[in-house]
Amino acid sequence: MILSELIRVALKEDMPRGDLTTDSLGLAPRFGQARLVAKQDLVLSGTAAFEQCVEMLDPTSKVQWHFREGDRVLNRQIICHVAGDLVQILKAERVALNFVGHLSGIATLTRRFVDQVSHTSTHILDTRKTTPGYREMEKKAVAHGGGTNHRYNLSDAVLIKDNHIMVAGGLRKAVERIRANTSEKIEVECASLDDVADAIDLKVERVLLDNMSNESIADAVRLIQSAATKGLRIQSEASGNMSLERVRSVAELGVDFISVGALTHSAPTADISLLFDWQQTEMTGI
Repeated sequence: MILSELIRVALKEDMPRGDLTTDSLGLAPRFGQARLVAKQDLVLSGTAAFEQCVEMLDPTSKVQWHFREGDRVLNRQIICHVAGDLVQILKAERVALNFVGHLSGIATLTRRFVDQVSHTSTHILDTRKTTPGYREMEKKAVAHGGGTNHRYNLSDAVLIKDNHIMVAGGLRKAVERIRANTSEKIEVECASLDDVADAIDLKVERVLLDNMSNESIADAVRLIQSAATKGLRIQSEASGNMSLERVRSVAELGVDFISVGALTHSAPTADISLLFDWQQTEMTGI
């Protein structure tokens, strides 16, 4: 779903029959300014969604951004000024804040994970655990936070998981069947060191270390690194129970990637407010 369609649906959801409170005030257009203010330290994301929400109800509005997506914003800093008909902007307020707050929350949490591993060569990955319809925006928010996007959808890359292995009759059979039908690179989910050894023997391109302890991850990394002496370049990805408290120790084991579903499915919404400066006269611009 493209952004404009998503915004239109969101506004319709919030105002199926108009804004009963604001409409009942019977106000004429009131031109003025509003300030988007951070109420916590955050990383900004979702500016396009915010701006288009406002523009959809007031096409004459203007937004002046003081930060770019991916920038760190400090508590109480003004993120942008909005000029236009404040009556219409008031109607768009909640939906616009929902977008920018949700996406900035993802970017902010991602940056916290990235900062934890910044002294290593490990990349923080997102997953497909996204809000339906929001995947493009949420993955952009991860990138704004300094994270790296994993495959966008099931069409993008081959990732053999436990259920694929089970239905194919084993890891080796799963790899062989897929190689018979595509030349795409293969990533294999491994739950044990035996699985890792099999994946290395099959010369897959990446091994996903699923829900392993730090000790098992360290052993798996040694196995994968030993394959490099035989001319094999196999990437390692750790996944499962990756918290802010743990991710640093996992990165220091030498994995190439750590995938974190929480980036998109559990990020707290960033606290952002829209403060109105009501005026009686028509705006002069910003």
